[in-house]
Amino acid sequence: MNITTDFLVIGSGIAGLSYALKVADFGQVAVVTKREISETATNLAQGGIASVLSSEDSFAAHVRDTMVAGVYLSDEDVVRMVVQRGPQAIADLINWGVRFSKKDDDTYDLTREGGHSRRRILHAKDMTGQEIERALVEAARNHPNITIYEHHICIDLITDAKAGSSEKRSNRCLGAHVLDIESRKVQTFGARVTVLATGGAGKVYLYTCNPDVATGDGIAMAYRAGATIADMEFMQFHPTTLYHPKAKSFLISESVRGEGAILRRRDGTAFMDQYHELKDLAPRDITARAIDNEMKIHGDESVFLDITHRDPEYIRNRFPHIYETCLKYGIDITTEAIPVVPAAHYVCGGVKVDKWGESDLVNLFAIGEVACTGLHGANRLASNSLLEGVVFAELVAQRSLGRIKEKHEVVPQVKPWDYGKATDSDEEVVVAHNWDEIRRCMWNYVGIVRTNKRLKRALRRLQMIKEEITEYYWDFYPTSDLIELRNIATVAELIVRCARQRRESRGLHYNIDYPERDDVHWKKDTLIRKKL
Repeated sequence: MNITTDFLVIGSGIAGLSYALKVADFGQVAVVTKREISETATNLAQGGIASVLSSEDSFAAHVRDTMVAGVYLSDEDVVRMVVQRGPQAIADLINWGVRFSKKDDDTYDLTREGGHSRRRILHAKDMTGQEIERALVEAARNHPNITIYEHHICIDLITDAKAGSSEKRSNRCLGAHVLDIESRKVQTFGARVTVLATGGAGKVYLYTCNPDVATGDGIAMAYRAGATIADMEFMQFHPTTLYHPKAKSFLISESVRGEGAILRRRDGTAFMDQYHELKDLAPRDITARAIDNEMKIHGDESVFLDITHRDPEYIRNRFPHIYETCLKYGIDITTEAIPVVPAAHYVCGGVKVDKWGESDLVNLFAIGEVACTGLHGANRLASNSLLEGVVFAELVAQRSLGRIKEKHEVVPQVKPWDYGKATDSDEEVVVAHNWDEIRRCMWNYVGIVRTNKRLKRALRRLQMIKEEITEYYWDFYPTSDLIELRNIATVAELIVRCARQRRESRGLHYNIDYPERDDVHWKKDTLIRKKL
């Protein structure tokens, strides 16, 4: 079945829905999401969204904190632009119905997180993402020009080259082939503008606090279509994920440390003063490496996050979701420290885009975690991600609306999916085995601390798995599991290849063989583009 639309948005988190709402008054919008609409990383975000809203804060301070956290690899012009547009982004969210927490005097309750020199984090207690997602989903469902396709997963982008166009324009995106998971039929979406808002790739690793949907789909599809991918070596590991055999990598918000929690060893000794002047409010890359080092030195399975010195009623009121979840696992955070470990959380690299969010494929844009905008550099500052999603949604909306008006782009006519000689798969065990092997390989060899030998070994194993997947992939009808497996294999290889390129240690990329930062040769992006 062929579907045509003005704007194709792939993903339904804060980035995709913000964009959809920005352009919906000017054309038809199709939002494709591979699970239910709210099953996104946005929905799981606890901490909040960073913006300068206090008289005690300044744009210059937010820019400085972002540059320091990103180890000066961030594009300062992009950082300044995003920070200065922050207050308007917050106003947009409020206009769409987001209810942020306020104090008794009706002013917003700003909190602080690691790497921030001021209180500038707006939140909705410890369920900020859930509140943002609720409001955006409600607004999107109520807009007559937005059609939502749940349980649809994109297989690949369609370009001039793939569509067999006779024109000599092989760098233009025309839409995407999409699998309807329930009917198992492949649909062809033709669009004047295609926007990737597919989120991150945490599921590439064995342990992650990301939702199951975070399989790097947008990055993998863009790479296969010929777009440039940047800085994939910078995978952020969230320092504090609940360590419990029955907890599925439940994240303990950085705002817990922002409100005074202390990281301790098993014997109760605080240790962050040995690693950074900000102690427990150090940036995430430093905190995650510190925890990893403490666990290895002392042979412990976790460290402990202690906020028991705060008033119990305050803890229950400020962190109700974390309190209730930990209590479910037998941990009362008002009286005992929380066992925590790092877990894969956020990829700072992605599809390389310009300041308008456009990739080097014409009419293909990327917003949010899937994109490498230049904001995060070598390590994302806490709570800048939600801000980036809203700010770039506005920029992409401006550019894509202008593109349609200026160039009078028509909805392209593209060919339907070719099933070839594919049959139903009878070897699902192969998919499950490869999936597990990739994730274990990445965790063991491409984790918080790396070496040249481990990276070389990882690349060799991943390339063998990719060959097996490629052979298997084209023999059978597409399924969501097979599509996601193909994508995590691609993204895993991109992470390793970028990591092998960067011959220094900076931010989230720490290589024992190159332990020092090298601003002379490596204060630049690592770039990869597929030869078509």
